[in-house]
Amino acid sequence: MEQTGVMVVISGFSGVGKGTIIKALMEKYKNYALSISATSRAPRAGEKEGVHYFFKTRETFEAMIQEEKLIEYAQYVNNYYGTPADYVFAQMEAGKDVILEIEVQGALQIKEKYPQAVLIFIAPPTAEELKRRLTGRGTESEETIQARLTQAAKESKNMDRYDYIIVNDKLEHCVEQLHELIQCQHNRCSYQNQFIEDMKEDLKIFLKGE
Repeated sequence: MEQTGVMVVISGFSGVGKGTIIKALMEKYKNYALSISATSRAPRAGEKEGVHYFFKTRETFEAMIQEEKLIEYAQYVNNYYGTPADYVFAQMEAGKDVILEIEVQGALQIKEKYPQAVLIFIAPPTAEELKRRLTGRGTESEETIQARLTQAAKESKNMDRYDYIIVNDKLEHCVEQLHELIQCQHNRCSYQNQFIEDMKEDLKIFLKGE
């Protein structure tokens, strides 16, 4: 029996290690696909169509919004960013579990529109550890780090709206937790609709004697 893939939305504070976790998960297991966002901004040096983004004109992107071809979208600095529905559902129909790395507001949009999606929040062991990781990168000013911590404090207000929390303490353990959690979703009734219908149909033969 072929299984439909699971839509997995991963969020977390800046600096918590989401990208590292997702990369390690996809390197270890081959049944995942990473969602590719669409954007109305121009490609930067080295960026490739269909690899880093799907690049669209502003007019095309706005048409996608009107035609409800995006799972979620937002506008930043006069450019649109969003998740094309066609790509995600094509991967799911092929049996891939699709990972969407989305910020909190976008994730909640998805949950409202697609209740079957599983929302997972990656958290640091402590707030102090989050600050240490941000500082340890050595790529940002103190002002930028403080801005990221302030944003984390705001985002934390929505943590309880996620389905699961995974604490990124040790990378390998975190990756295994994430993988096992996602694979368990295949047993949810919402992902077993065809199996349920087939079973109902096959069992009808036993109702003839009633």
